[in-house]
Amino acid sequence: MIVRISTEGQYRLKSSYLDKLNEIDNKLVSIVAKGDEKEFRKLFTRMIALVKEKGTPVEPADLASSDVVLPPPDTSLAEAKELFAGEGLIPG
Repeated sequence: MIVRISTEGQYRLKSSYLDKLNEIDNKLVSIVAKGDEKEFRKLFTRMIALVKEKGTPVEPADLASSDVVLPPPDTSLAEAKELFAGEGLIPG
């Protein structure tokens, strides 16, 4: 699967990591709803790190479509309130 981190590019990530991403995403929905800035930053940083550490960068010339799009690493809690709601970024 292809995961895009906005402003940073795309990464090819084994689909076996989808459950872990979804788990973090679900926790982020709850934390953002509570307005916990510290915990949001911690978990969101973990989500971005998972993609970067376990994924392989996709060459910019490769026009692959993204299966999942994550917001930029500097996303604020206020911005996250619009993104991490309902099912979050990763349905399921």
